[in-house]
Amino acid sequence: MAEMSAYCKAYEAKRLRAYPGWKEDASDLRQEMTEVDGKEVESARDEIGDDDILYVHDDYVVTDDVFRDQNVVFSEVTDEWREFCHEELDFEVPQFARPEEASAEG
Repeated sequence: MAEMSAYCKAYEAKRLRAYPGWKEDASDLRQEMTEVDGKEVESARDEIGDDDILYVHDDYVVTDDVFRDQNVVFSEVTDEWREFCHEELDFEVPQFARPEEASAEG
């Protein structure tokens, strides 16, 4: 069963690609619905367009859908990536979505 994160935020792929260490994995992109002979069918995608929406999760992993454990596009979470997310993307996990241990400490 697909796992939801406590928080994720959507960004256009071109904004994420501005990160110098960006290395996307397009091997497991979500399926796309298209119409073939009047019927909607799922079709495979093998690339991400600049205007496609990707999701940064509370653990800083990037996916091609809202589920944290499917369609992972970027998972090389480093201090530099976190800094880029905060400074360039204004990404901040809201207090309500932070794990209890962190909120108890701070």
